[in-house]
Amino acid sequence: MTIDKTFDPAAIEAKWYAHWESTGAFRPARPDAEPYTIVNPPPNVTGSLHIGHALDNTLQDILIRHARLQGKDALWVVGTDHAGIATQMVVERQLNARQQKRTDFTRDEFIAKVWEWKEESGGEITGQLRRLGCSMDWENERFTMDEGFSKAVIKVFVELYNQGLLYRDKRLVNWDPGLKTAISDLEVETREINGKFWHFKYPLEDGSGFISVATTRPETMLADMAVAVNPSDERYAHLVGKNVRLPITGRLIPIVADEHADPELGSGAVKVTPGHDFNDFEVGKRAGFKSSEMFNMLDGEGRVVQTSDGLIPQEYIGQYRFGIEGEPTNARKMVVEAMDALGFLEKVEDRVIQTPFGDRSGQVIEPWLTDQWYVDAETLAKPAIEAVRSGAIDIVPKSWEKTYFNWMENIQPWCVSRQLWWGHQIPAWFDADGKCYVAETEEAAQALAGTDVELTRDPDVLDTWFSSALWPFGTLGWPDQTTELDRHYPNDVLVSGFDILFFWDARMAMQGIHFMKEVPWKTLYLHGLVRAADGSKMSKSKGNTVDPLGLIDQYGADALRFFMAAMESQGRDIKMDESRVAGYRNFATKLWNAARFAQSNGISGSHSIHAPKAELAVNRWIIGEVVGTVEKLNKAFAEFRFDGMADVIYHMVFDQFCDWYLELIKPAFVDGEKGEMGAESMIVAGWVLDQILVMLHPFMPFITEELWHALGDRPYDIIHAKWPEPNATVDADAVREIDWVIDTISKTRSFKAELNIPPGARLTANIADPQPSTIAIIERQAAALSRLGRIDSFAFTPVETNNVAQIVVGGDTVVYALDGIIDLDAERSRITKAIEAAAKERDALAGRLSNASFVEKAKPEAVEKARADHAEKAAEAERLTAALARLG
Repeated sequence: MTIDKTFDPAAIEAKWYAHWESTGAFRPARPDAEPYTIVNPPPNVTGSLHIGHALDNTLQDILIRHARLQGKDALWVVGTDHAGIATQMVVERQLNARQQKRTDFTRDEFIAKVWEWKEESGGEITGQLRRLGCSMDWENERFTMDEGFSKAVIKVFVELYNQGLLYRDKRLVNWDPGLKTAISDLEVETREINGKFWHFKYPLEDGSGFISVATTRPETMLADMAVAVNPSDERYAHLVGKNVRLPITGRLIPIVADEHADPELGSGAVKVTPGHDFNDFEVGKRAGFKSSEMFNMLDGEGRVVQTSDGLIPQEYIGQYRFGIEGEPTNARKMVVEAMDALGFLEKVEDRVIQTPFGDRSGQVIEPWLTDQWYVDAETLAKPAIEAVRSGAIDIVPKSWEKTYFNWMENIQPWCVSRQLWWGHQIPAWFDADGKCYVAETEEAAQALAGTDVELTRDPDVLDTWFSSALWPFGTLGWPDQTTELDRHYPNDVLVSGFDILFFWDARMAMQGIHFMKEVPWKTLYLHGLVRAADGSKMSKSKGNTVDPLGLIDQYGADALRFFMAAMESQGRDIKMDESRVAGYRNFATKLWNAARFAQSNGISGSHSIHAPKAELAVNRWIIGEVVGTVEKLNKAFAEFRFDGMADVIYHMVFDQFCDWYLELIKPAFVDGEKGEMGAESMIVAGWVLDQILVMLHPFMPFITEELWHALGDRPYDIIHAKWPEPNATVDADAVREIDWVIDTISKTRSFKAELNIPPGARLTANIADPQPSTIAIIERQAAALSRLGRIDSFAFTPVETNNVAQIVVGGDTVVYALDGIIDLDAERSRITKAIEAAAKERDALAGRLSNASFVEKAKPEAVEKARADHAEKAAEAERLTAALARLG
């Protein structure tokens, strides 16, 4: 197959992915080999590929393809999450478009419609993952609502319940009044809104005065149960234990001492509404209120309902908590007006308020006291904490361990129930008296209750994080003892964004250790977020999101993948930079053209992974470069340093092979007169190119597979090739010789550019006191130095002019006479002025960065730009100073 003149990624990507998938290339099919397993974080079945997915899946594919090349039995488990809320919303929107709603149907009828949507439209993201090149085990694709996986979910629920680790309780949850369900913290987004701070006076019971409180939510005073003051606040010490008469309701509520009250904030006294504020809930518990006694003044839609003491005036019942379109009044407005009329409104302040919104509904979240199912996360967390402390789970980078421990050691009960229809319905049944029976099947529950007892099933479903926490073992067949489970659990590594460390990763650790008695994976690799070019978080509202499929269309999947690897640095977020993606497309093109050159000169693939014998220094040098590259790559893979991996292979391909090796051996192929040098170089170049393709394959799978087959008849695809084992050593003499040549040519080109000397200008070099080995190198490499460095000759005597430039190469000072070429005094003056300008800008930026006020108050992206500009100007001043020093 002749390599086309132009590299066209689109032409090869679809071809090779279809080939891999149709030939079962992604299946684990090496039963005698060491297993290597990764489970893919299951994307929502409603989702489409975003730039974060592109990063996460690229990193996983690099690891899985590398393991395959190492000869391991590599399994990358793939599947999608049923995404309870998101999927139900999609289907409900379709119904609404037809003037229908969910409640027009029975539960079973609606669920059937969801399955119908899933079969027709769900899973778009799986096709997009294929476009990225993800080598997943599609033949065993899983779905969290599959029969087998659902069996695992129900069994876990029942076992946790029977073990006393799962229970029903009345606690505060994030309630979304739009979706009418509890949601997780991850589904809550905090926004800054312009609000108000109302200051109220609450009269003391004995009529002796008032205590002032401030609130951003005046409507919740209808459910106030206390006023809290700080125990160290002497202003209120005499009031602790007394009561206030709550205006509007007339309810008597105590004044309690609690550390939650901040003496420096407002009056230092705060109203306590345990049923509608997470902090107040804890204050209420410390004050002795049971959750069953706490007042809930709102229904699921956010309308006022009567509290259990019946003291809310009737005119408030049915009112929305605050303004809603089409409603003339609301509870907030009514409370403020009533307090003002009673003379209890002291003042109102404008305030920017951090307000929680449901990320899908767009409604303000209500902390709501309701009966839900909870997992005893504190008990399950203990073995998961120990697993990290003991090293059974290695978190990379280590800096995340502190965050992990802090959260796990202060973990709260985990709410796992949701008020939806789509999802795993909770396997709990209630009799007429409210007694609960938990079992895996209705028949089993009925047996527990007795055949004459009528049971009603809990309508709620389980949180999707509950089911996805079983992913590392539920996808392998558990609770059945399958061959896959025995062979691939525990998994080797989990690659995850740090933002779901607690929502998913920690819960997998808890569930995996509890049910499998072993950690779910040996390594947890946490990567950062992909941010906009200015460092800000990407969001649709800002209009700064980037479509990875658009980048693939424009630059190819290989370029996007390499960008992700190159930019992934442990502990840091990635700044999106399309110009870098374009640069890696150019990198791929350079490799393509190098392969074309090789093919056109009769260079073909090697028949051995071991290095061929070589006599010429340039060939011994490039073999050593392969040896060094393999060693560095192996180390970077072991340490999960993706940026290091990309840097090593990029340098090998772009610099050592394309820019230097092919240029140095090119004369052997001119005019078809290969000779002895050409014969040896053909063999070495073919072997080196093979090793490059294999090493680059995990990062750029499409171009490497195409070139692999173009360069020869292969008995197997590169996806199943063998990771390089050169069986050679680095030849120190060859390295010293070729490095001297490269250094001389590079530095000669550099000073020409700095002094505005035409690149093609030919010069004479002088080395007054050369090392003995230098003379021999020059004699052997004279042709290369002349052709690539434009150096006519070398003299080994002092130069007889002061109009010179000099470079230092390997301990030798190489001097170039510049008489008749440039005006050295003019160049000194030009460079000196440039140094002064660069230094002035550098110092000004340094001054700004040393100003604490600027660093603290300026936008983060402005500070980051100042740092980048400072580094650039500092490097420019340093480079120019070195150039000035080279002038004699």
